[in-house]
Amino acid sequence: MDSRPDSRLVNVVVDADDPVRLAHWWRQALDWRLGYADADETDVVPPEGEPGIELVFLHAPGTKQGPNRVHLDLDSSSPADQRETVEFLLDLGARRVDVGQGNAPWAVLADPEDNEFCVLDPRPEYDGTGRVAAIVCLAADPPAQARFWSPLAGMSVVRSSPRVAALRGAGGPYLEFVASSTPHTVKNRWHLDVRATAHGRGRDRVLADARDAGARHVDIGQGTGVSWTVLADPEGNEFCVLSGTTG
Repeated sequence: MDSRPDSRLVNVVVDADDPVRLAHWWRQALDWRLGYADADETDVVPPEGEPGIELVFLHAPGTKQGPNRVHLDLDSSSPADQRETVEFLLDLGARRVDVGQGNAPWAVLADPEDNEFCVLDPRPEYDGTGRVAAIVCLAADPPAQARFWSPLAGMSVVRSSPRVAALRGAGGPYLEFVASSTPHTVKNRWHLDVRATAHGRGRDRVLADARDAGARHVDIGQGTGVSWTVLADPEGNEFCVLSGTTG
């Protein structure tokens, strides 16, 4: 029996007032490179051979309402590396923010459009993830969210508790679900894209399985002529199932 996944996580998509400017900021922040770009989209991708996941910046102006439900955690290799990374990002235009982290060992910053992210203290479990250690999603029920997302993202559940559940694939960042009592109330400004795999059972099967697991179709203004399908997971977080296939 083929145990390879039917779909994989392929992008983190960022709504931006100025996608070109924000993409260039994240390119410098991560020391990555620019990928595909057109009038509507600017991508930032890891250097050749480095693990990671594409960041896709789209023009979608709107007022940010509270902390994002999806954010990135950046890795560090030592306390000195963490301090130097934070200083570099502050010089680049980030700012420190308080999201109730208290005296946590990680630093919480915001990019030029106020999107929160963390620079983690050194943690051996993130060795080999690349610059982005984890894609973090707030969740009312982390274990349930991990079970829902595991087949969609093509990742295995590697940690699960009421406070945090984590998925990991063959390489690249973790996908983590962290307990939060704050419900989803407005469209997320950061969301995930998945795509059917070339060896899987096809995009229609991915969509059907997602719906059977609790996803629902949502209208975020995408219209009828687009090639992707917009769904919401069981906690209301929007995501897209793209056309085509991936490896």
